[in-house]
Amino acid sequence: MKILVVSVHPDDETLGCGGTLLKHLKNGDELYWMIVTKANESVGFTREFIYKRKCQIKKVSKEYGFKNVYELNYLATQLQSVDFGQFINSILKVIDTIQPQIIYMNNRSDVHTDHQITAKALISCTKSFRHPFIKKILMYECISETEMSPGFPENIFIPNVYSDITDYVDKKLEIMTIYESEVQNPPLPRSLENIKALARYRGTSCGVHYAEAFMLVRERF
Repeated sequence: MKILVVSVHPDDETLGCGGTLLKHLKNGDELYWMIVTKANESVGFTREFIYKRKCQIKKVSKEYGFKNVYELNYLATQLQSVDFGQFINSILKVIDTIQPQIIYMNNRSDVHTDHQITAKALISCTKSFRHPFIKKILMYECISETEMSPGFPENIFIPNVYSDITDYVDKKLEIMTIYESEVQNPPLPRSLENIKALARYRGTSCGVHYAEAFMLVRERF
């Protein structure tokens, strides 16, 4: 089975479905990674950060055993300035090349504008009659982005699919430490303690020790 995980920014994949990706890897599935944005000096990132981020992507890719990594290289925080039709076409090109059966994507109502725009594009360009090979699309949650959206009905992340990651949660946290600049200290949301606590909380909803939660966008048997 071919699995595509979409990260608007590197680290989304680990926060949102790192344990599930490790489970797919153990099951022998083919894993692919699409990274939508990049760090650049023009939007305030240092050369040192940019170099480290490239190294981090290589390390993380190796940990998950991704068969290929597709970097779209749009500027982080600047997706609102991109031509939407062009953006959709760049995503479509990757999807048509891979032809994945399962797609993991960011939540549509995350507080980060880049996440919102990418989710809208993904939903627009994964129509079932154009891409019959796609069997399932799932939105994952990113701690510090998903739960920070205003609590309006249209923004609420309502999980209806759970993945048991009890055997993989520690490895997920280990991979997260590769993104050293993204790991925070408690009580900030992206501390290892809070990432694990969220997995524990999601696990209680489905009767396991640790889980990742998703919202099902579409599934076809």
